[in-house]
Amino acid sequence: MAQVVVRGSASGFLQEVAAGKYTFRVDEPGSAGGTGAAPDPYDYLLAALGACTSMTVGWYARRNKIPLENTTVSLRHSRIHTEDCMECETRSGMLDRIDLDLQLTGPITPEQHAKLIEVAAKCPVHRTLKSEIDIRLRADPG
Repeated sequence: MAQVVVRGSASGFLQEVAAGKYTFRVDEPGSAGGTGAAPDPYDYLLAALGACTSMTVGWYARRNKIPLENTTVSLRHSRIHTEDCMECETRSGMLDRIDLDLQLTGPITPEQHAKLIEVAAKCPVHRTLKSEIDIRLRADPG
């Protein structure tokens, strides 16, 4: 199982992340008290969803010999009032909304386009975000 380790100083928001053999940084924008030295956590969350969506659609197109040439996934995160979401189960307070716009290019038929849109909603990260998630928080006394 992949392990991600995040380390940071309590004096600021900038974090150093090790994900296997890769390292990257995470920060908050200046408007939120960070230095803006790196993308914020929601940028990475949206990047994960966007990349998974694009990879899944491309994989399906290759597997089924659909002449898809390129995908572009644009994402935005916001908080909305539950009354602004008629299809949501939550009925009070606020909830998170991710708007995902998917652009597909290539000589594909309307039927192929519709199937690729359907497949996009089945990417593993999309399914994870839509499912119940059990996060077990344990404090290491060390």
